[in-house]
Amino acid sequence: MGFFDDVKEDQTLQIQVVCVTFFLLVFPAYFFLKAAATDDVSGMGGVGTYTVTADFSYIDFDNGGEYIADGETLTIPLNTDSLSSEEMSKNIVGVLVSMSYDEDEQAEGPTCVGPGAGQAAADTITGTASHMNYSNSSDGQNQGGDGSHDTTTIWYNSSVIGENVEGLSESQIIDELVKEGTGLGDYTIEISVSAQAGNAPGLCSRTDNGEDVSYTVQLVVLDYSITPYIDIDDIDV
Repeated sequence: MGFFDDVKEDQTLQIQVVCVTFFLLVFPAYFFLKAAATDDVSGMGGVGTYTVTADFSYIDFDNGGEYIADGETLTIPLNTDSLSSEEMSKNIVGVLVSMSYDEDEQAEGPTCVGPGAGQAAADTITGTASHMNYSNSSDGQNQGGDGSHDTTTIWYNSSVIGENVEGLSESQIIDELVKEGTGLGDYTIEISVSAQAGNAPGLCSRTDNGEDVSYTVQLVVLDYSITPYIDIDDIDV
């Protein structure tokens, strides 16, 4: 017996086919109309439940490396005037600073051989990313060897991203994700080093005057999609 014969004789299967056909026909048309109306607030969905997905990409903003002495801070001023017009038109919602560093500690003295050289102490590298009134800092340590960490400052509301976002209209969700023009202007990146020298026995001494820090600065771009949330479990077939 073929599929169409099954449909003719099975009422449950008939209902299932109708439901699937409905979704295949209505949903694409609905989403097309919604997409065409997104520039008009009146064409957006009202307060309800939505699925909001995010797609992040990054714009290379700056990179480099610098020896930063103990107790000193490297300050990097940046401005989005260096970007292309296409890049400046994107929905920039944050800045990401990635730092990596080695261990520059030195041991000197006649007993600095093998176990007599002692061990290096961990150093703390702090990164701060500031833009307008948005700022965030984070620390990382090299633990006596190599190390790396990131500092991210954002100005979008990550809580409205998810499968089941309730209690907001479509336009309210967009307001939380799109900060038009906010990402443009001056940025200040600061990287500071607090170096610590380890201990060594006998006639061995250890010094640590700072660290070599490599960094990259990227702007965070957010693209998104908003669709009505549908709980399949609530659909009776």
